[in-house]
Amino acid sequence: MWTHQAWRGRFLPRSLPAGERLRAYAGWCNAVEGNTTFYATPARSTVAAWARQTGPGFRFVVKLPKVVTHERRFAGVEAEMRAFLDALEPLGDRAVLWTQLPGSFGPADVDALGRFLRRLPADRRRAVEVRHPGFFTDPGSTSLLEGALTDAGAEWVPFDTTVFFHSPPTSAAERDAWARKPRLPRRTRALTDQPIVRYLGRDSVEDTVEGWRPWTTVVADWLHEGRSPTVFLHTPDNEDAPALARRFHDDVKALVPGLDALPEPEPVEPATLF
Repeated sequence: MWTHQAWRGRFLPRSLPAGERLRAYAGWCNAVEGNTTFYATPARSTVAAWARQTGPGFRFVVKLPKVVTHERRFAGVEAEMRAFLDALEPLGDRAVLWTQLPGSFGPADVDALGRFLRRLPADRRRAVEVRHPGFFTDPGSTSLLEGALTDAGAEWVPFDTTVFFHSPPTSAAERDAWARKPRLPRRTRALTDQPIVRYLGRDSVEDTVEGWRPWTTVVADWLHEGRSPTVFLHTPDNEDAPALARRFHDDVKALVPGLDALPEPEPVEPATLF
């Protein structure tokens, strides 16, 4: 996601054509979640345009199509995966293949996941997000999944919603997220040298910042270990997400002074009457 109506005139120039908004977003953040690929595989020319608008250090965490992960559960998806991988080729090693699984995908399905991951091209990074409670609460299921991911060189992507579910929703956006988002324990264990974290805060900036405090320490420790983490920060309406991402980066940099700076955003023109 690199375009949001509420960002125009704040984080993205209001007059910027849709086809150039990724370039402006890349001035605020150096990674993006690719959610649209869940619904349709983009044209290779579209992905090539994404590559041209971003620098060599910019990361794409791209969600696999739902026909692969949710509808067919990895069975008979060879043609769909060939088309998907071909479309992503312009991104090269900047793309992480993100397998997000439904809550119904449980410990009994791990073997199918492992076989699928091992068939992916060896030069493609892969990451998996699971939502079945058993993977978080049953040590045997946790170990089973960690073993399958480690064998395939894949990362386990935690989606931390603990702060969001700490108290009842107070707005329409929070009520909508309350009904749709998974309620799972926080997980902070990395399996690879490029861990990925997804965090959901609240409408309140103060609550969101307070809730991510444990992650600043975890991420700083990862950096000290030589890992290269990617962190995505969400709120129910995502209106302030780019600014929050930079604030999180500042908090981590206070613990890791040598951390590289984020890019400088391009100027956003002031609003006019005409």
